Amino acid sequence: MKTLTLLRHAKSGWDDAVQRDFDRPLNPKGRRAAATVGKHLRREKFGFDHIIASPALRVQQTLEEIATGYGRTLAPAWDRRIYLASAATLLDLIRDLPDVPSAMLVGHNPGLEDLVLLLVPDAGAGLRDAVEEKYPTASVAELSFAVDRWPDVAEGGATLARFVRPRDLDPALGPDEE
Repeated sequence: MKTLTLLRHAKSGWDDAVQRDFDRPLNPKGRRAAATVGKHLRREKFGFDHIIASPALRVQQTLEEIATGYGRTLAPAWDRRIYLASAATLLDLIRDLPDVPSAMLVGHNPGLEDLVLLLVPDAGAGLRDAVEEKYPTASVAELSFAVDRWPDVAEGGATLARFVRPRDLDPALGPDEE
């Protein structure tokens, strides 16, 4: 059995005058959301034997805030291939994970949402539908696989055990009103 946690970076600031998308920082709401999600991960006893993450600034800052709430330093392996990766690329990265029971992948949309939809069969209701509707920033999906090795992870072979959005933990972290 393998467990994979997928974390989308928290909300970034579009009003910051950076030259590259890669360098966009979190905004204050994103920082709060990430810390809140970190507390939830600790409370619900999420564990990770290995973490791989996009090196984009907003992902680095998300993991800093997650660690604050989680109460433990997180030491990801930074992998540039995650930055704006497709679901197919992310699946390749998952199949190359070291032989550990649980892993976390931290990255971006639309790749993460597409990955969940690729891995989890459409059963007609439930958590998968919530992911298909929207995979908001700072959201966490936990998938389990009935395999012994990461290379055996297959399309349609996952069970979506949990999907948690920041607004599920604190309504003030929901979508901004227009």
